[in-house]
Amino acid sequence: MVEREIAGAIGGASLPEPKLSLYTIGELEQQRAKKQKPYIEFLRVPAMSGGLYVLAAGATDLQRPHHEDEMYYVIRGEARFRVGDDDHAVSAGSVLFVAAEVAHHFYDITEELAVLVFFAPAES
Repeated sequence: MVEREIAGAIGGASLPEPKLSLYTIGELEQQRAKKQKPYIEFLRVPAMSGGLYVLAAGATDLQRPHHEDEMYYVIRGEARFRVGDDDHAVSAGSVLFVAAEVAHHFYDITEELAVLVFFAPAES
């Protein structure tokens, strides 16, 4: 991960220096593998959090509804995704949104599934 401080000024007034964090999927995957867990959080600010979630082929997704809105981006793999009564095939490039408190899970995972996960506000 590369972190840089970016300074800015408008009309002579200094702005707070926001932090820019840059990640690669490879780095995130290495961190997750070291922890030997399916999910690692790599970003947390008050407005949102982000993580990497990886499930092996045939694995069971045990997640429960969250108190936050959630967005997924499928990096690789193939599975089915159930949200309430809706069912969808997902694969690399799929983008999914799930509202807070709505039951959802991945299932019928036929290829290792790697997913970027974003919560807003940050996951509690």
